Amino acid sequence: MLRVGLTGGLASGKSFVGEQLAALGCFVIQADELGHQVQQVDAEAYREIVNEFGPEILLPDRQIDRRRLAREVFGNPERLRKLNEIVHPLVRARIEKMLAGFAAREPQGIAVVEAAILIEMGSYRQYDRLIVVVASEQQQIERAMARDQISRQDAVQRMRRQMPLADKVKLADYIIDTSGSKEHTIEQTRAVYESLRSICK
Repeated sequence: MLRVGLTGGLASGKSFVGEQLAALGCFVIQADELGHQVQQVDAEAYREIVNEFGPEILLPDRQIDRRRLAREVFGNPERLRKLNEIVHPLVRARIEKMLAGFAAREPQGIAVVEAAILIEMGSYRQYDRLIVVVASEQQQIERAMARDQISRQDAVQRMRRQMPLADKVKLADYIIDTSGSKEHTIEQTRAVYESLRSICK
């Protein structure tokens, strides 16, 4: 089985590329979705997060208010580090379990793990190949504003807090530029898939 990391910057188009790779036959795992799952009531990270950040982060139904939690860690590196220390080991454990299951079913398959901070956390080293998705800074800001319903200032601040895309690109085996048309992104993704497929043969 080929292990592939998929990452990029804020609103760079990672999820769209992941969807295309899944449509081509890859087993795609979304780390952010797993991050949400481990925070559900009675899931692995729930109790520790509530103990660390207090019951005020809870909604009336006892679910964690992720927007409130995001505000809690936004601009506070120490609090963000603490949240990551709770969530990321649990997400990694889920990913490894899913990868092991897929490897048993499809030993010649391609497994893709989509994660926003794959490089920042150092876990990119665990993958055979790394795809970095890029877009222009202006597009990242506009997409983030539209997707997350945030101001331009908030979008810029979020982007500035991430590792610069130029630094991520230096570590990439493949770069997919989503700044053009969707058709062009799909063409690039298909070319990357064909290259990955050739490695698995």
